[in-house]
Amino acid sequence: MSARIIDGKQVAAQLREQIAAEVAQFQAESGVTPHLVAVLVGGDPASAVYVRNKQNACSKAGFRSTLHKLPAETTQAELLKLVLDLNNDPDVHGILVQLPLPEQINEQAILDAVTPLKDVDCFHAENVGLMVQGRPRYLPCTPHGVQQLLIASGTVVAGAHAVVLGRSEIVGKPMAMMLVQRGAAANATVTICHSKTKDLAGLCRQADIVIAAIGQPKFVTADMVKPGAVVIDVGINRVGDQLVGDVDYGPVSEVASAITPVPGGVGPMTIAMLLKNTLTAARILTKMSGIAGR
Repeated sequence: MSARIIDGKQVAAQLREQIAAEVAQFQAESGVTPHLVAVLVGGDPASAVYVRNKQNACSKAGFRSTLHKLPAETTQAELLKLVLDLNNDPDVHGILVQLPLPEQINEQAILDAVTPLKDVDCFHAENVGLMVQGRPRYLPCTPHGVQQLLIASGTVVAGAHAVVLGRSEIVGKPMAMMLVQRGAAANATVTICHSKTKDLAGLCRQADIVIAAIGQPKFVTADMVKPGAVVIDVGINRVGDQLVGDVDYGPVSEVASAITPVPGGVGPMTIAMLLKNTLTAARILTKMSGIAGR
């Protein structure tokens, strides 16, 4: 029996409609339009596509969006100055520095320079710390998108054994922490697997929920998945002229009970959660501005 497809495009579209309605209400009440600024350094084609998709989503949801496109030879000092200027601009609510950056720039230094209040990717240590403590200002976009898909698909997460493949700062680590928290699509027992994990396949076979974010095309094969497990594929890899995930979709879909496709699964959710964070940032900063002006 083939797995039920968890349609990220459909769920994201519904969420974007809801966010657009909230933006309209926020504008009517405050006179403020949420403003997301993206910074793109260099000409990486994939990064350019990601940024364009984010800008299009902003426009459709009633956000203002601005793109700063910088040459590949931009220095770290020049990029830091731009980030500082954006931090200090009261009309900017969210700052997104598209990764990867050119090799002459220290990515961590740039991400650390973004003020936590405008860090709508939730990469800053302050925001990560708040998330770990269960009192988030913002939630990391991709893991939050995964949680929303688990909710939309009716997956029972509480008490389930979730295996997260990958330990990146962007997906793996925050995903595991969010699943183990109290709340919706959480309260799971979580195992994190990575390149040094012994018997990774065996651990994966124990999972009720598999979240693949390991960055290797078709890494998760059918023999690694317990019959009836829910499989969420975060990966996106170009193989020839095809985009494939970290999961061997066809064979795994014959074993799993539900699965996300690539493309059309987690990707659209990441953008929807970015919009949600930017609206939250606009609300926070507008409230702070109002209090400061009294």
